[in-house]
Amino acid sequence: MAVTLPDLPYAKDALAPYLSQETLEYHHDKHHNAYVTNLNGLVEGTDNAGRSLEDIIMAADAGPLFNNAAQVWNHSFYWKCMKPGGGGAPDGALAKAIDAAFGSFEDFNKEFSAAAVGQFGSGWAWLVMEGGQLKITKTGNADLPMKHGQTALLTVNVWEHAYYIDYRNLRAKYVETFLADLVDWGFVAENYARAK
Repeated sequence: MAVTLPDLPYAKDALAPYLSQETLEYHHDKHHNAYVTNLNGLVEGTDNAGRSLEDIIMAADAGPLFNNAAQVWNHSFYWKCMKPGGGGAPDGALAKAIDAAFGSFEDFNKEFSAAAVGQFGSGWAWLVMEGGQLKITKTGNADLPMKHGQTALLTVNVWEHAYYIDYRNLRAKYVETFLADLVDWGFVAENYARAK
């Protein structure tokens, strides 16, 4: 079964002014779609054609198959991490877990931002569950938590195509805005509840 480009969970202009319609058109319709197209070309007529995206990722060695499959997964997850009117702080069990793991939500924000801004070159910053504990990690290029025995709860994409139209080279400002105005903490809380 061919992998398909998922629809965005909101209109392309719904994250403005924080992420513009132009950014989402390029990022989703061009970049994300290219990974989908490349992956389908790589698996067509192979044993991977009938596998789930996650199974392809876990079985693949470093190289084009892994890179494209992982980038399809990463981007599909990233879109769900944002919503119109997002940002602020989590509540409930997730808020308590973040306080327990990082000391406070403010400390979480600082550590998550440092991971995102400090990722050299292209990649991702993540809030993950590993061994029953919340952790912040970062990965380069297409790498992702599931390859390291971790469950992804939240991610921010720090490839330049994610923010350059709106923020130019100001990655720190993009990350700050992501946390303050875009994160869908309800989605993160659902991931946390499933991962516990």
